[in-house]
Amino acid sequence: MKMLENKKALVTGSSRGIGRKIAEVFISNGCEVWGLCTKPSKAKEDLEKLAADNGVKFHELNCNCADFAALQECIKKALEEADGFDILVNNAGITRDGLSFAMPMENWKDVIDVNLTAPFLINQIISYDMIHRKKGSIINMTSISGVHGEAGQVNYSASKAGLIGMTKALAKEIGKRKVRVNAVAPGFIETEMTEAVPEELRKEWVKIIPMNRAGQVEEVANVCLFLASDLSTYVTGQVIGVDGGMGA
Repeated sequence: MKMLENKKALVTGSSRGIGRKIAEVFISNGCEVWGLCTKPSKAKEDLEKLAADNGVKFHELNCNCADFAALQECIKKALEEADGFDILVNNAGITRDGLSFAMPMENWKDVIDVNLTAPFLINQIISYDMIHRKKGSIINMTSISGVHGEAGQVNYSASKAGLIGMTKALAKEIGKRKVRVNAVAPGFIETEMTEAVPEELRKEWVKIIPMNRAGQVEEVANVCLFLASDLSTYVTGQVIGVDGGMGA
């Protein structure tokens, strides 16, 4: 039996990077997945084929997470279509890096809107349904930047630290209803986003990682698989680092 057989999941930021790999791993483990991304993605066809090969379905939702009215409507429609989700992964996120003293307010607001407020609204809708069903696993994608802070990322670090606080508070609110809430904090992971980092800086990052390498998206996705599955039924309110020991 596959680890997520007969389960349904909503994964935000599913078109690329970590989010796409989470969707792939969930689908390969028998889960029907609704993936949310801003616009129609190149990944949709591949994910639909993977789902068909595994006897399930993949559904792509398109919505701007910073448009809160549209986001709430989109999530409510998906929830109705799915007739409830067993798993929610809040993975969508953006960066607008820069030193804090020169940061335009729109760069602060954009990051907080997408990385913190949008997950709050999605959690609000999905967790309300989960507590009535008395089951569910919510996974919030934070970052090592949210745990330790990162120069040039005051907005991003603040948003991801806020997501950790949200995770711990929500876990305490709804634990009695058998709904678990955890956070995953990746470190330096090879994605399209990190490919844009200059090579010299990438080398400096690797030097401070005890495992002496960048992480792979499947290594993050596999931790999410554990948290989504029945292998983690007594795990809630936790922040699990996937960082090669960088945050130790």
